[in-house]
Amino acid sequence: MESTVEELNEIRKKMFRKNMIVATVTTIVLILALILSLSVGPVKLSLADVFASLIGKGSENYIIQNVRLPRILCCVLVGAALSVSGLAMQGLFRNPMASPSVIGVSSGAAFGASLAMGFGVGLTFGMYAVPAMSFVFCFGTMFLVYILARTSGGTSVTMLLLAGIAVGAFFNGMVSVVQYIVDESTLPGIVYWLMGNVADCRWPEFRLALIPVIAGMIIIWMRAKELNLISLGEEQAENLGVNVDQTRILLLIGSSLAVAGAVSISGIIGFVGLIIPHVFRMIVGPDHKVLVPLSIVGGAAFLIIMDVVSRSIMSPVELPIGILTALLGAPFFIYIMRTKRKFMMGGD
Repeated sequence: MESTVEELNEIRKKMFRKNMIVATVTTIVLILALILSLSVGPVKLSLADVFASLIGKGSENYIIQNVRLPRILCCVLVGAALSVSGLAMQGLFRNPMASPSVIGVSSGAAFGASLAMGFGVGLTFGMYAVPAMSFVFCFGTMFLVYILARTSGGTSVTMLLLAGIAVGAFFNGMVSVVQYIVDESTLPGIVYWLMGNVADCRWPEFRLALIPVIAGMIIIWMRAKELNLISLGEEQAENLGVNVDQTRILLLIGSSLAVAGAVSISGIIGFVGLIIPHVFRMIVGPDHKVLVPLSIVGGAAFLIIMDVVSRSIMSPVELPIGILTALLGAPFFIYIMRTKRKFMMGGD
């Protein structure tokens, strides 16, 4: 008996050391990506110039402090939000291929932004009309899906999934309608927004997304333990004292807040919530108490790197980040689909 306890303690220590190593490496990658991103662009800067400008003593203060730094911090918010929301959706739906788009929130956000750009809806928000409409429709879509999925017997994961697919398809169709009827001068702006980018993100956009993204991530992080149990099955979770309905709605609210804040400033950037959680799940296992912080840091680092590539690959022209993530995400999606039994939340 004592040897068994010792073996378990040794396994826990090894897992803890492994998790700490992964967390340390991921944090270092994030820091290096931040530094690299500050130096890359139409104006090439040395590391000395970057550090001098950060403290207000460099010759390129304006570029660093008012263009690149807010853009990079927006990448941090968007990458972290999309990654941790994808993790929450995968645990909630017990599906390794789930992402924030499965409940239609991204499609709702796209429709809201299209209305603002195409017809001036939301002009009362002034310069924030597009992100505000995107946020409102993104978050509103979540409530619509939840209402449609709710039955007298409660809200099942299957009904949420079906309602999300239906609502998402409807809003995708409405976006196409808007694109079809707007004038030719407006259409390119809508198409560009739908590709996903952070090129126009500055301090106002960062401040706009900061509160909802952080609030959403905190909600998900606080429910990591319950998410572990739900991932094993809702019946088992209920038997272990988890209020499944309450946890489900909180996870949906947290994910929608984070996604709404992210999409409102970046447009539609796909596959981040699919790629990053799976990479870490394959490395450290299915424990969401470990996966949530890793997904936050890893998602931030990933999107910063994608932004650097988007600025460099076709310089001086910038390639929208959404195109890059799609080119990476589609093969990864196929890989997960082909090997999903191996990585199904630590299952068979």
